[in-house]
Amino acid sequence: MKLNELRDNDGARPKFKRVGRGIGSGKGKTSGRGVKGQKARTGVSLNGFEGGQLPIYRRMPKRGFKNLFRTVYAPLNIGTLDAAIASGRLPAEGAITEAMLIEAGVVGRSGKFAGVRLLARGEIGRAVEIHVSGASGAALAAVEAAGGKVVLPEAAAPAAE
Repeated sequence: MKLNELRDNDGARPKFKRVGRGIGSGKGKTSGRGVKGQKARTGVSLNGFEGGQLPIYRRMPKRGFKNLFRTVYAPLNIGTLDAAIASGRLPAEGAITEAMLIEAGVVGRSGKFAGVRLLARGEIGRAVEIHVSGASGAALAAVEAAGGKVVLPEAAAPAAE
């Protein structure tokens, strides 16, 4: 079988009903839209309108608080980092920076991220030095247990006791 021989099964895509083609078609004159009114016209947009009843998005309780000025970090799991090094997308020696992670496509390039945060899902079996904006305590412990080092900016570094 070749790609140009692929076809839908019979009846998989029913022929669309041609409307406005005379009264004998069953969908003539008003084309199944009823008579007059806003919804009979083209370009109608009544999403969320419930005929004057208070719409559900106004009836439902609003809970919580979403900080518009929050700092969002791109997540990077140590398992993903290890896989990227094993596949050759990142160097095994030397320091790995956030710019290198973005260039290699390991983390998202989106402008909404304020940096990269290292998380502990997965395992890492090699010593790496990685420069990121943040890291979870479990991720720090896992990288240091493998003989590596996580370098954080002064503001994100955990306080010494």
